[in-house]
Amino acid sequence: MSKSFLALVLLESPATPNMVALAEAVRERHPGLPVDVDGGGEESARRDSPLIRCGNELVAVMAMPAPIPEDPGLWSRTSRTWPQAEAIAARHRGHLIVSVLGQNQPPLPTARLTTAVIGALIATMPQCCAVVWNGKVARPADLWLDLSNQSFAPFPDYPSSLWVDILPFRAEGGIGAVTTGLSAFAGREIQFETHKLPLSTLIDKVDGLAVYLIEHGDVVKDGDTFGSSARERFTVRHENSEQFGDLPVLFCSDSSE
Repeated sequence: MSKSFLALVLLESPATPNMVALAEAVRERHPGLPVDVDGGGEESARRDSPLIRCGNELVAVMAMPAPIPEDPGLWSRTSRTWPQAEAIAARHRGHLIVSVLGQNQPPLPTARLTTAVIGALIATMPQCCAVVWNGKVARPADLWLDLSNQSFAPFPDYPSSLWVDILPFRAEGGIGAVTTGLSAFAGREIQFETHKLPLSTLIDKVDGLAVYLIEHGDVVKDGDTFGSSARERFTVRHENSEQFGDLPVLFCSDSSE
């Protein structure tokens, strides 16, 4: 299971962040978080440092004067819920790489901190147009600006939709939904198939289980059950998905209910 995250902030035109302004924006948006630009020294040197210190962690923000590598599959998936995604991806001309430094970082605190810094970047840089989270999930900058205010919200109010995508699909005899991005928190994605539930209810159930796993990690064992009541329990199986290229999933179905 990956315990580090790499976020790419897409820019309409290449730009380098003012790290002093970034630190001020993080403080304003998250007053309880101690923040400083790493490096000390003269104001100009601090402003040019690629590192920002948040609490006990260092976050790197590196400016790249070029588009991100092409990933047609990512933007095709994203366009299902964000129709402008492919057009924005095609016209961006620079990007920022954002990542918490260090090895074996716990996923949830790292995701929270990275998200808080990205929100502050968007607040201080009008060039920001989109964010790609860990190579899996792409979202518009204005959504990031809004939801990143919840970076340190208590369970279950995390901005999890910035980290995990839930994609509906046609399943045999019904519909299904599969996550993308959850494996970084829990080791596997979720694949839930139903022939009883409407799509909105299916998405809600997958989202609820995903947020639980973001909070608790890899705790659902093969054969465990989950549900909102004793009458509504779904068995979870550890499988490699037949529909999605042997992707390791937590497979749930109500076909036997």
